[in-house]
Amino acid sequence: MGEQEQSFYVQGMSCANCAKTFENNVKEISTVKNANVNFGASKVTVEGSASIDELERAGSFENLTVTQEYEETPQKSFWDYVKENGNVVGSLVLLALGIALFFQLGEEHPITIGAFIASIVLGGHRLFIAGFQNLIKLRFDMKTLMTIAVIGAALIGEWIEGAAVVILFAISEALESYSMDQARNSIKSLMGIAPKTANVIRDGQIQEISVDDIRVDDIVIVKPGEKIPVDGVVSKGESSINQASITGESVPVYKGLDDEVFAGTLNEEGYLEVRTTKLVKDTTLAKIIHLVEEAQNEKAPAQQFVDRFAAYYTPVIMLIALGVAIIPPLFLGAGFETWLYQGLAVLVVGCPCALVVSTPVAIVTAIGSAARNGVLIKGGAYLESLGHIDAIAFDKTGTITKGEPVVQHYQNLSNKSDEELFSIASSLEQKSQHPLAKAVVHYAERFNLKHYDVEEFHSQTGKGIIGSINETTYQIGSPSMFGELSSSIQSEVANLQEDGNTVILVEENNSVIGIIAIADAVRDMSKQMIKDIHTLGMKHSILLTGDNDRTAQSITEQVGIKEYLSNLLPKDKQTQIKQLSQKYGKVAMVGDGVNDAPALATADVGIAMGSAGTDTALETADIALMGDDLNKLPFTVRLSRRTLNIIKQNIGFALGLKVLALLLVIPGWLTLWIAILADMGATLLVTLNALRLIRNQKEPK
Repeated sequence: MGEQEQSFYVQGMSCANCAKTFENNVKEISTVKNANVNFGASKVTVEGSASIDELERAGSFENLTVTQEYEETPQKSFWDYVKENGNVVGSLVLLALGIALFFQLGEEHPITIGAFIASIVLGGHRLFIAGFQNLIKLRFDMKTLMTIAVIGAALIGEWIEGAAVVILFAISEALESYSMDQARNSIKSLMGIAPKTANVIRDGQIQEISVDDIRVDDIVIVKPGEKIPVDGVVSKGESSINQASITGESVPVYKGLDDEVFAGTLNEEGYLEVRTTKLVKDTTLAKIIHLVEEAQNEKAPAQQFVDRFAAYYTPVIMLIALGVAIIPPLFLGAGFETWLYQGLAVLVVGCPCALVVSTPVAIVTAIGSAARNGVLIKGGAYLESLGHIDAIAFDKTGTITKGEPVVQHYQNLSNKSDEELFSIASSLEQKSQHPLAKAVVHYAERFNLKHYDVEEFHSQTGKGIIGSINETTYQIGSPSMFGELSSSIQSEVANLQEDGNTVILVEENNSVIGIIAIADAVRDMSKQMIKDIHTLGMKHSILLTGDNDRTAQSITEQVGIKEYLSNLLPKDKQTQIKQLSQKYGKVAMVGDGVNDAPALATADVGIAMGSAGTDTALETADIALMGDDLNKLPFTVRLSRRTLNIIKQNIGFALGLKVLALLLVIPGWLTLWIAILADMGATLLVTLNALRLIRNQKEPK
């Protein structure tokens, strides 16, 4: 059995490298066996034991604040970040004073140099502490590079540029922190959805208690305009519930007696009493928050590449900078001070800030954007994989169709009224538990029905039922139940079956009096969804069904799916997914998350259609569509492709700008000013580019 795990929220983590340093420091605590820092969710998970004081000491290099539970804090504005970085403002004032003194007293005057030194110390003291600690431990990251560059600039008397490097690097870090907090707000907004207290009926009294103290089967009162604090079922009252926070649906849903409701949803109209079915830690909202947090830590291949690349990139940059500083003076007779300056500039421009931040900001922002729209993506790897997929397979029942047999057509071949025909059929079918029988009974409710007593009732397994009403014998069942049928009835049955219907006949005294066609109704949105994914360039769409060939063909033609595979058992679907992968490359599978688990697990990306409370959908799939809304599938494909494009743009831009700046070394044109502006500019642009995904909403229909 493993060590006990504890999770803590961390405030103040500004960069991925800082998160890594914090993780390494936590691992050095004697009572900690292992630690994992989730930079995107701003969370640390500790295997073993550690106090908050110990964790804050581990994060003292960046003044991190650690809490046991998530503490809701007001969203900070840009100016809040300016106030928090008052040392940078003070450093900037001292730099301006130093420049003024430079023109008044000269570059070498002690007061001028003192102003620059004060600016460097005030703006960069935390940078230097972290940089020296890294040097002692032979960790070479951005702060190490900056520390060496500033010390080098001071040694050769480049005070103005040394101070400018400190200030611009601090501004760059503040901007990075601001952008990551903007991305994390998507998670924070989820955490703030549910109320902290609830009104509960106990011992005949209404008590206001913490949601953490609510027990299963407690009765919770929810007044109009209040949010529902727990998952449960309505035990009294009815209302329209806005479920957008859970399912992404913008239209309120009517809820009445015994209907399921979810924590964090809004009661818009009526008074409700809700019987609790889950503890607050087990609610659908709690699971969503946990999955979204964990998703931040599941790195996409692009992010893994960047992390591996950065590990080699930084030492290589240090070697290049060393070569630039010593080779020209030693072997070409060039000025030592000039090329030492060029080497320092290489260190600054080589800082991997923009490269390291290029991917995680995009991934965090995209996953948060998807969660707000009712789509749970369990990690950057799945988000990226979906963007590469050209083939997508759909389960039929419960995904493309509603999963409920419905009467589509009927023909009355008797002298009886339609009401009389369905009164007879319904009276007989009420004694059967078959899904087709339920479809007939449900359809019959639209007529002014009579109820007949049925005698001598019995069923023929797989065929139908027989019963007597007022001494007249009736049979209802599949065509195979009956003897020789007339050519006209055979023809009509064949036509209905070719259209994908299951046909049952109603017979009175050995004479067919009615034909009823039943089919699993296609979802209204299925056709538009298939059209949308084809418009997005999805090359292959495949229907997987256990139904016969005729039904499968009919469904594919109705909704526009390109291929179908019929007569499949659940295990056959898994086999077919493997074969489709060999045929088309990466394949996504969309199913209802219940009997499709093997196929969903086998596909490169498993996408579960699930109502908000379906635990199987949340646990089985890589991506879950929370509102049973197929329109979320094209949205998710668009989001994944857009995220991929932004990641590629960011990596290309970050590396391209570095290469361009490094080329300025050849003619000796690279300066510390150009280097720091190039680095800060690249960091700012890649973060702003990634933050465009915050506004990636579903396109209105």
